This record gives sequence, C-alpha cells and structure tokens, in this order.
Amino acid sequence: MSRTLTVPAPAKLNLFLHVTGRRADGYHMLESLFALVDLADTITLTHRDDGAVVRGNDVAGVDPDDDLAVRAARALQAASRVRAGVAIELVKRIPMGAGLGGGSSDAASVLLALNRSWGLDWSRERLADLAVSLGADVPFFVQGHNALARGIGDVLTPVSLPTRWALLVAPQIHVRTADVFAATELTRDSPSTKIDVVSEGYGHNDLAKVTCARHPAVGDALAALREAAPGARMTGSGACVFATFESRESAERVQATVTAQASAGSATTYLVRTLARHPLLGFAR
Repeated sequence: MSRTLTVPAPAKLNLFLHVTGRRADGYHMLESLFALVDLADTITLTHRDDGAVVRGNDVAGVDPDDDLAVRAARALQAASRVRAGVAIELVKRIPMGAGLGGGSSDAASVLLALNRSWGLDWSRERLADLAVSLGADVPFFVQGHNALARGIGDVLTPVSLPTRWALLVAPQIHVRTADVFAATELTRDSPSTKIDVVSEGYGHNDLAKVTCARHPAVGDALAALREAAPGARMTGSGACVFATFESRESAERVQATVTAQASAGSATTYLVRTLARHPLLGFAR
C-alpha cells in the first residue's frame, strides 16, 4: 500500500425524492434522482503496520466508532482479510445533518481509496454490495455516476445530467433522517415514475413537509430561496435547500439576494456545480 493517499468525498443533491411505499421490514421504498456536486470533504488515509483502523483527527459530534468512514474501512478490512491498518483523517466541508450525504460519501471514498491502496482490485459491484450494510446512500457514491434510485435507494440506474450550478442554503441545524422517516404524518404513496428519463424540474421532495414543520428554520430558508428561485426544493431529509441554474452568473445573482437573509437566520450559502461522475470513478473496475 502507498503510505498516504488523499481523496475527495463529494456531496449529492436529491433533485427529487418520492416515497412510494413501505416494506414489511420498515424500510421505505423510494424514487430519487441523485446528482453529485463539487462540494466535498477531504480524506487522508495513512498506512499503519499494526492492523488498527483509527481516526486520525477529531470530528465534532461524531464518535470514531460511529463514523461511517471508520466503519467502512473496518468492514473492507474484515471482508478482504487484509492485515494492513489505516489512520483516517477527515476534513469536513459538507455540513452534517443537511441531506447532502456527507457521511455516506466519506464511507464510499474510503472503500474506493482502500480498494486501490490495498491492491484489492474489487469490482465496483462487489464494493457496492458491502456498502449496503453501511447505509442506503453509500452504494450510490461507490457506483460513481449520477443515478435514478429505486427500491430503498439501492437499485441504481445511471443517468446523464446536464451540468448545472446550484445555490445551497444550509440552516445550521442537524436533521435526523430516521426521525423524518418515522413521522406518522409522512405520506408514503407517491406514484412511481416507471420510466428512466424525467424532465428537468420534475417531481418534489415528499420529506420536505415533515422536515419544515418540525424545523421552522428549514421552512424559512426554503421560502426565502423560493422568492428568488421558485423551483427551489429541499435535498434528502434536510436541512439544506437548493436551487439550480444554467449559469454561474444566474446563481451568483440569487446568492447575492439571499446571503444576508440566510446569515441573519444562521444559515450558510454554498455555490456549487454538478459533476458528471465521481472523481474516484477509476478506483474500481
């Protein structure tokens, strides 16, 4: 293994998110369009000869044993029977509890990077099978393409999306995904698209009503953004809301109008661009 490897872990947006049902085991059936964006955490992996998998720095609010990046490395180490260990240092830029998939992306980038560093030569499908045990969004990041997701989020159909700029408004709160999906008031009967090609601006986010009711700051951010960009919506279970634009200039104009209001409401804005593919696409066959 190379002694040190530094890799990105990009965020994602749910361009729409429909809850189409609920299985007997409690898992929700979803349809969602995932788009990668260039807001990313940075992960540095450093080889250890003692076989230990540890986190190399503190991450506020996340115990090392609960960290998906650490859990991913330990799962791959056990499944591959590799004797090497690794220290994992995380630089977090993706806000946590925002619906941007930061933890899941960290886990996927660790799997992909260690696949290369440990010389495993696992296929992307094999890594994705392991990733399912870490979280529903992790296989998407492992697969490496923008995708239409079905099932519990694990049935992925790669799609080609036009490059867009996106303005994100992230209230400084943490939304627990499990609480939103457990809400009795959540509707779970959106009809299936039944097709793999959808028009731009299609759909909505079925979780937004629940999240906005329970977290007024999210509702306020969404309302403020919609004044300037009527197509704005929430990603994942929140707290982040976003709007997409064809040009950077259009996004910057809207950013200028909402930044002061977002700052006053303890929210942060990010200007990002969608990605055609995951930057670690070549790390698995």
